[in-house]
Amino acid sequence: MKKILVACGSGIATSTVARSALEEDLKNKGINMKELSFDQTSIPQIPSMASDYDLVITTAKYTEDVGVPIINGLPFLTNIGEDAVVDKIIAELGINK
Repeated sequence: MKKILVACGSGIATSTVARSALEEDLKNKGINMKELSFDQTSIPQIPSMASDYDLVITTAKYTEDVGVPIINGLPFLTNIGEDAVVDKIIAELGINK
């Protein structure tokens, strides 16, 4: 099971939008969603939570090294470059279609 943490400023609004878009995109690419789990949090909570996850996706710029890959999820809000980010997430997690 691959664990993904989606973070935004408050851990509620844009992380929910990004998570929903990511889940839909992954389903559309034929990814088995039973192999993935998702949680949401606020940006300030990333350092204390990241070690429990395989990947962190943020809706804001985040540059701190927390020991796991961090991918900017802004394309899930703007729809610009969304496919490329989804492909990057799939590659980073090493999941198969």
